[in-house]
Amino acid sequence: MDRFLHTSSPPSYPSPSLMAKPACFLQAHEGPAYDVKFYGHGEDAVLLSCGDDGRIRGWKWKDCVEAEAPIHLQGTHVKPLLDLVNPQHKGPWGALSPIPENNALAVNDQGGSIFSAAGDSCVYCWDVESGQVKMTFKGHSDYLHSIVARNSTNQIITGSEDGTARIWDCRSGKCVQVYEPAKGTKLKGFFSCVSCMALDASESWLACGSGRSLSVWNLPASECISRTSTRASVQDVVFDENQVLAVGAEPLLCRYDINGAILSQMQCAPQSAFSVSLHASGVTAVGGYGGLVDIISQFGSHLCTFSCRCV
Repeated sequence: MDRFLHTSSPPSYPSPSLMAKPACFLQAHEGPAYDVKFYGHGEDAVLLSCGDDGRIRGWKWKDCVEAEAPIHLQGTHVKPLLDLVNPQHKGPWGALSPIPENNALAVNDQGGSIFSAAGDSCVYCWDVESGQVKMTFKGHSDYLHSIVARNSTNQIITGSEDGTARIWDCRSGKCVQVYEPAKGTKLKGFFSCVSCMALDASESWLACGSGRSLSVWNLPASECISRTSTRASVQDVVFDENQVLAVGAEPLLCRYDINGAILSQMQCAPQSAFSVSLHASGVTAVGGYGGLVDIISQFGSHLCTFSCRCV
């Protein structure tokens, strides 16, 4: 894939002529929103969002894109189909804990399930039809950063502040495998928390970001294939066939091969990038600090930049 073997530099801040306008605005949470996912496909697709308030909300995507209200009147114009709230824990004398935040989401469309990685170190499996928690996964010793669904094997994989990535059986709710990306390493700047994860299309390869380190795991063999030191903390990863795209606490989109060799580095608009997403057409979106989302073509040119701010 030679077209990625280059470096390009956009302006330090996008010019107004390159700023895309929002088509829809939703007031989703009280506080920050941490993750979004789609549940379902086509006209039945639901946009899910989770955040610091411990809620998962879902809107019918068709209603969002077909909204006729002027953008300055939007926010609560589309009513959520789902509004789920994390359970509170009972303490001494019946005292209730604060509602734990949701840091990440994963979905299983066929199973009718939404999985939320929460700040109380638990994963909650929600039944979409009833809106109730049908299973709780417990085993991490600190709050969760990330989660992916491995639906081909009816499993989920979680990444935590405790430094482990855990594979869970969704039938029993039990942990069946524990990975420690930091174990036995002496990489400079290596931090133990597992901040982000991604599965490839075959669900056989797992990429993990842990501080200033990126590791790739062969899941059938339960083996770490590569571990690479990075210049800045890795904050999100995604597979592009047999390569890995990574972003982090610097204005760069980095591409690696499966063995950890860097193939390209491309500057992007956010000075610190929190999220990267890849479309089937090859277009990449990088979101980060300042509410900026940089849209990059499959050939590496910067198509436009979104500025995500309240209107």
